Amino acid sequence: MLLKTFGWSFAITAAGLALAGVLWGWKGLALVAILSVLEISVSFDNAVINAGILRKMNAFWQKMFLTLGILVAVFGMRLVFPVVIVAMTAKLGPIEAVDVAINDHDRYEALVTSAHPAIAAFGGIFLLMIFLDFIFEDRDIRWLGWLERATARLGKVEGLSVIVSLVVLIIAATTFATSVPVHGGEGTVDKAATVLLAGVGGLVTYLVVGGISAFFENRLEDGEEEAEEAAAAEKKNGGSVVGLAGKAAFFMFLYLEVIDASFSFDGVIGAFAITNDIFVMALGLGIGAMYIRSMTVFLVRKGTLDDYVYLEHGAHYAIGALALILILTIKYEINEVITGLIGVVLITLSFWSSVRRNRMEAGAGDSEAERQEVTSGV
Repeated sequence: MLLKTFGWSFAITAAGLALAGVLWGWKGLALVAILSVLEISVSFDNAVINAGILRKMNAFWQKMFLTLGILVAVFGMRLVFPVVIVAMTAKLGPIEAVDVAINDHDRYEALVTSAHPAIAAFGGIFLLMIFLDFIFEDRDIRWLGWLERATARLGKVEGLSVIVSLVVLIIAATTFATSVPVHGGEGTVDKAATVLLAGVGGLVTYLVVGGISAFFENRLEDGEEEAEEAAAAEKKNGGSVVGLAGKAAFFMFLYLEVIDASFSFDGVIGAFAITNDIFVMALGLGIGAMYIRSMTVFLVRKGTLDDYVYLEHGAHYAIGALALILILTIKYEINEVITGLIGVVLITLSFWSSVRRNRMEAGAGDSEAERQEVTSGV
C-alpha cells in the first residue's frame, strides 16, 4: 500500500535529486532537498483538506489528481505562475519575463516580491472563505465544542462568510496595504487598490468554483430514485451517468486545483528566502508537491479521515491561520518556519484528540459489553 501510493514520489525524488546534483552540484542538491522539506511542512494541511474532497471522487479522478494535477502544480504554480505574475505586474512581454526569470535572478525576485500583496490578498481571502464556511456550518462532530457551537449559531446568518471576508479585506486594504515596504530599498508604497481588487478576485473565484462544484455534487446525491433512473439510463445508452459524474468530478477537480494554488503561494514566496533560481525552486517545490498529493491519496485509501475524525477540523483551523498569515504578509515579513509549524501543531493536536476519542469510545464499548455479560449471567 505504502509503496503503491508513494512509489512515484520516491522515484521522482531520486530523479530530481540526481538531476540537481548533475546540473548544480552538491549545493543545488542540498537546496532542492531543503525546498522539498519546506513544501511538505507548509502544505501538510493541504493534504488533509484535499483528502476530504478527493474521497468523493472515483479512482479515475484520483489518478488524474496524481498525474495531470501534479503537472499543473509543478509546471503551472511553481514555474509558469511566478513568470506570469512578473509579466503582469512589471508589464513585460512573455519572452522578456522568461528572460528575466532565467538570466536576472535578482530583478526577478524583486518583481515577484512586488507582486506579493496581490498574491497574498487573493490566496488569503480564498483560504479564509474555506475556513469560514467550515466553521460556520453546524456539525454533528465538534473538536472545540465551546467554539464551534457558537460559530454554528452565527452561521445561520445568510452570507456571513462573505461578509466577514469582505470586512477582513477592507481592514487589510486600509491598514496593511497603504504602506507596503519597498523591496530592497527604503520607503513604502500604497497597494490598497491592488489588494482590494485581488481580494475580491479570490472571493469571486471561491464562490464560482465552489458553487459549481456543489451544484453538480448535489445533483449526484438527489436521492435513490434519481440514482435508479440514472442506472437504468446507463444500461440503456451508456452515456448520461458518465456525463453527470464527469461534470461533478471535473468541477471538484478544478476546485482542488484552485485550493492547491492558494496553498502554493506561501511556499513559492518562502522559497525566495532559500534561492531565487526559478528552476531550482520549481524542482524542489515540485518534489514536495508530489508527496502532498501521494499523502492525499493515502489518507483517502486508508480511510484515515473516518478513523481520526478531528483531522479535518485541525486542517481547517490551519487554513484559517494560513489565511490570516498571508494577509499579514502584505506588510509584515513572517518566517515560513512559523507558517509551517502552525499547521503541523494544529493537525498534530487534532490527531491526538482523535486518538483520545477513539480510546474513550473503545473503553465505553468494552464496559458496555462487560455489563451485558454480567446481566446475561445473572
